[in-house]
Amino acid sequence: MSKEKVVLAYSGGLDTTAIIPWLKETYNYDVICCCVDCGQGEELDGLEERALYSGASKLYIEDITDDFCENYIMPCVQADAVYENKYLLGTSMARPGIAAKLVEIARKENAVAICHGATGKGNDQIRFELGIKALAPDLKIIAPWRDDKWQMDSRDAEIEYCKAHDIHLPFSVDNSCDRNLWHISHEGLELEDPACEPNYDHLLVLGVSPEKAPDEPEYLTMTFEAGVPKTINGEEMKVADIIRKLNELGGKHGIGIVDIVENRVVGMKSRGVYETPGGTILMEAHRQLEELVLDRDTMAVKKDMGNKLAQVVYEGKWFTPLREAIQAFVESTQKYVTGEVKFKLYKGNIIKAGTTSPYSLYSETLASFTTGDQYDHHDAEGFITLFGLPLKVRAMRMQELEKNHSK
Repeated sequence: MSKEKVVLAYSGGLDTTAIIPWLKETYNYDVICCCVDCGQGEELDGLEERALYSGASKLYIEDITDDFCENYIMPCVQADAVYENKYLLGTSMARPGIAAKLVEIARKENAVAICHGATGKGNDQIRFELGIKALAPDLKIIAPWRDDKWQMDSRDAEIEYCKAHDIHLPFSVDNSCDRNLWHISHEGLELEDPACEPNYDHLLVLGVSPEKAPDEPEYLTMTFEAGVPKTINGEEMKVADIIRKLNELGGKHGIGIVDIVENRVVGMKSRGVYETPGGTILMEAHRQLEELVLDRDTMAVKKDMGNKLAQVVYEGKWFTPLREAIQAFVESTQKYVTGEVKFKLYKGNIIKAGTTSPYSLYSETLASFTTGDQYDHHDAEGFITLFGLPLKVRAMRMQELEKNHSK
């Protein structure tokens, strides 16, 4: 009788390598590994040999980079979804796409379970499991770090377990990192102490610190159509290639380095450094164009919806009616977000250098300090009277009460 199958979300790191023999030994599963490529590049080199050597019967490497960019990144860019004012959701946006692919492979292999290596302290366990529950509520979910049968509590213990099962592989002792096309995150080691300044010369992967960026600025022009980026400096590209090019330019100029202490879903604070060079430029360019074409009331509501979407995505609630509703609203605002933005990159800064759109709501005639035919200054008097009426009524009432009280 054939063994039951489990699909393991596999990265090739120490945790998921140790999980392979543990699943076979503990649950007698046939382990199918699945690495989902979200644009992490060279981290995939040699992965199949590593998985099979560690005891897996098969490895799927599934490229969802374009899907990630177009269906997860762009809705968040268009919403200006930023968690706690700084975090551009690089890891959070990738998890629902990964969960969907794990479910797809589990169905293909007739697996009974999906396993992930996320710890019991982090957000990823929530994101993976909410995604799996939403898409495949019948599948069992195995989280070794929360399993009483998992006896390893340190990197050294995992390494010894691997050696005991004839798995002899080199494992990095650097900071914990998560990388995809949008960003790379760094956690652990000296970053666990918020009092410690990051050693950027050692830490940074996608670029340099602003101090080491070129002394000359670089100009950049982008165009958008209905909220979607189309060209960089006149060259048309798909979204994934635009992000790749912006990563190159942003990294060169020290753009998008964020050191943040954030509030995790599980209740604790954690400190991390995020590199998001291309994403920072893309979001700023989109924001710059929206300033020109969106009306005041729409922008105000959209800001609230962007904050809400950031929370929803951060908490792993992608496959929910709420996310769909927020995204539908945001998409309705993007119809006229078309035009050209120009800016310069200089030592960590993105500096505006001009914005144009055929749908611009900016009127130089109205905005000019020179009196024009379309705006009568006297109209403001009646407007201010009505707009300030609640304030005036309250102030008059308070004066009356004070007089009565002093008698």
